[in-house]
Amino acid sequence: MERSFKQEVELLRLGEGETFHGEGILAVTKALLQSGVSYVSGYQGAPISHLMDVLADAHEVLDDLGIHFETAANEAGAAAMLGASINYPLRGAVTWKSVVGTNVASDALSNLASAGVKGGALIVIGEDYGEGASIIQERTHAFAMKSQIWLLDPRPNLETIVRMVEKGFELSEASNTPVMLELRIRACHVHGSFKTRDNQPPRFSRNNVLENADFDYGRICLPPSVYAQEKHKVEVRMPAAVRFVRDQGLNEVFPGRLSEIGIIAQGGMYNGVIRALQQLGLADAFGESQIPLYVLNVTYPLIPEEITRFCAGKRAVLMVEEGQPAFIEESLNALLRRADLQTTIVGKDVLPMAGEYTGEVVLSGIAKFLQVVVPDGVDPARVSSAYEQITAPKRRAKELLSEPVPARPPGFCVGCPERPVFAAMKLVERESGGLHIAADIGCHTFSTLPPFNLGNSVLGYGLGLASSAGVAPAMGKRVISVMGDGGFWHNGITTGVANAVFNQDDSVLVIMKNGYTAATGDQNIPSSGRNAIGVPSQMDIEKTLRGLGVEWLKTVHTYHVGTMVKTLRGAVNSAYKGLKVIVADGECMLERSRREKPIIAQKLKAGERVVRTRFGVDEEVCTGDHSCIRLSGCPSLTIKPNPDPLRTDPVACVNNGCVGCGVCGEVAHAAVLCPSFYRTEIVSNPTALDRFLHRVRGAVIGWFQGGAGARPA
Repeated sequence: MERSFKQEVELLRLGEGETFHGEGILAVTKALLQSGVSYVSGYQGAPISHLMDVLADAHEVLDDLGIHFETAANEAGAAAMLGASINYPLRGAVTWKSVVGTNVASDALSNLASAGVKGGALIVIGEDYGEGASIIQERTHAFAMKSQIWLLDPRPNLETIVRMVEKGFELSEASNTPVMLELRIRACHVHGSFKTRDNQPPRFSRNNVLENADFDYGRICLPPSVYAQEKHKVEVRMPAAVRFVRDQGLNEVFPGRLSEIGIIAQGGMYNGVIRALQQLGLADAFGESQIPLYVLNVTYPLIPEEITRFCAGKRAVLMVEEGQPAFIEESLNALLRRADLQTTIVGKDVLPMAGEYTGEVVLSGIAKFLQVVVPDGVDPARVSSAYEQITAPKRRAKELLSEPVPARPPGFCVGCPERPVFAAMKLVERESGGLHIAADIGCHTFSTLPPFNLGNSVLGYGLGLASSAGVAPAMGKRVISVMGDGGFWHNGITTGVANAVFNQDDSVLVIMKNGYTAATGDQNIPSSGRNAIGVPSQMDIEKTLRGLGVEWLKTVHTYHVGTMVKTLRGAVNSAYKGLKVIVADGECMLERSRREKPIIAQKLKAGERVVRTRFGVDEEVCTGDHSCIRLSGCPSLTIKPNPDPLRTDPVACVNNGCVGCGVCGEVAHAAVLCPSFYRTEIVSNPTALDRFLHRVRGAVIGWFQGGAGARPA
C-alpha cells in the first residue's frame, strides 16, 4: 500500500468525548462510523486513494459494527451499490476521484438521483483540480447541478469536515437526495483534532438484517415514474434541502468591522482566504477577520435569503470561486438583482478565470479587490506595501535567474518494469518508422514525456484500445495500444478487448501487468492475487483474455528487452488478422522494494547472507554517445565528467539510486550499443565460500592485468 494505517485505525475506536488527533482522511472514516453507515465502497484515485487503504486496514473495526466494505472494480460499480439506499433506510458511502470518476459513475448516479433515497447516500469526491492534479481540469459542481445532487465543500479543518460528513447523511435523508462531499488534496492531508462520539452500529446490517424486500414502482426509473421523480426533485426535494441547510446553519458567517465590503468563498477556499488576509494585516493569527466572510460549506444549493442578508448594505463583495465556469458568481448576480440589491459582485475580474487558487493567487486577488473598492478603514498604500513585500522574493528570484528553470516533468520510478517496454517500442520504431500509439491512464502515461515521447492520444482509464478503433483502419501500419492491468479490470475488458474481438479489429495491445493500481498507491486489483483485505482472488489476465476469444496472446517478462523487441516486431508484422495481445509481466519495483526491504533488514540484523545487485559503467569503455540514457530514461543513469583529459564528452554513470533491475544493460545489448555496462553483486555477511571465491577472482583478474589489478582479500 501507499501507506499502512494499521496503527492509526485504532483511533477509529475512540468514544464519546475523547480527542482525535490525525489526518483528514482518517477523520472522514471516523465520521462515517459515527454516522451509522451500513456499507462503504469506492475506487481509488488521488486525492482520496488512501481512504480505501484506511477502510481496508480497518476491516476489523467495520466487522465489529457489521459494516460491509468492498472495493469496486470501477466507479460505476461503487455508485450502483448506493442503490441499497433507494428502497431501505440504509446509510451508504462511496468514494472516488473527482470528475473523471464521476463520469464513469454517471449512469448509476443519474438513476440514483432520479429515484431518490430513503437512507442517507454520501459520495466522497476527491476534487483533484489544479497544478497538482493528474487529470483534465473540470469541477464536480456542474454534475451536481445537472443531476440535482447536493454538493458540500467543507472548510479544511477536521471539526468542519467531520460535521459535514454527519450532516451530509442527515441532509440526504431530509431531502431524499444523494449528497456529494468534495475534498481537495490539502483537506485530505490536513492534520488536526476534534472531539469524537461513539461509533453507531447501523440500523440494518449483517448484524441486524432486513426481513422483507421492498418494492415501489414509483422508485423505478421508467416512464411514467421518471416524470413524477423530476417534478418531485424540483418541488419537494430542493426546498427540503434549502430548509435543512438554512436551519442547521451549515454555511458560516464570520463578522468583521469593515461592513461595507465582504468576501464569499467556497468552504475549501477558506484557509487560503484567511491566510491572505493575515498577510495583508486584515486578520489575526487566530483567524479573526476584519472583513466579513460568508463561507459556503454547501455550494449547491445556494440559500437565497442567507446571500441577500449577507450582501445587504455592502458596496462590493468578492466571490472566491475556484475554476470555470463561474457557476456561483453568476448565481449571486442573479439572486441579488432579483432581490433588488445593487451590491457589486467582484470575482473573475480580479481572480483568474481558471486554474488552482493557491495562496499566492488568492493573495493577489484580494489585494486587487481592495485596491479597486478602496473601503473606508483600509489604507490602500499599506495593502500595496504588504503585497509588494510578500511577493518581492519571487520577483527577485526571477531577476537572479539568467534563464527560466528547466522543466522537470514526472517520470517512471527507478527500476520501473514499464520503462523497458517503451525502450523496446523505440527500438521497433527504428525499423518500422513512427507508429501511432494509443496511450492510457496510469504510470505508463509517462511514456508520452521525454525521453520516450510515445503516445499519440489519451482518452480515459482503460480506453487505450478503444481509442485506437477509429484511427487504425486509416493507418498504413498497425496501431499499438497500451493498457495497464488496473485499466484492464476497470474498463478495458468491455470497452477495449471485448469490442476489438467482437469487431475483429486488426490491432496490437500491450497490457502492463505490474500487479497493482500503482499510480494511485499500489492498491490491490484482481490480478494482484488477493483483494484489499487479503482474501485470494484467483483471477488471471491471460485466462480472462482467452475466455474473451483472444487467440494471439504472448506473455513476456518486461525486463527482457530483447525478447520484448522480438515479440513487438512479430505482432506488428504478423500475418494474423485480429487482436494481438502482449502481456508485459513485471511487478511494480516500488511495491517490490517496499515488500522486500523489511525482509532484507531482518536478515541483515540476524547476520544472514544477503546479496544485492548493482550495475555500473566502465568509464574507459564508454564512448559518451549516451544512447543508453535516451533509450532507457532511468533516473539512476546519468552523466559525469570524462576522466580522460583527451576526451571532452562526459561519460555515462549509474548513481546510488540503482535498484539493480538491469534495464540499462538490457537496452544496451538489445540496441547493440557499447559493452560498457557491468553487473556487480554486493554480498553482506559473506560466507567462507564467498570470501574464498573473492580471493580467487581477485587473483585471476590481477594475473590478466599483469599484477596491476591484484588487491589483497
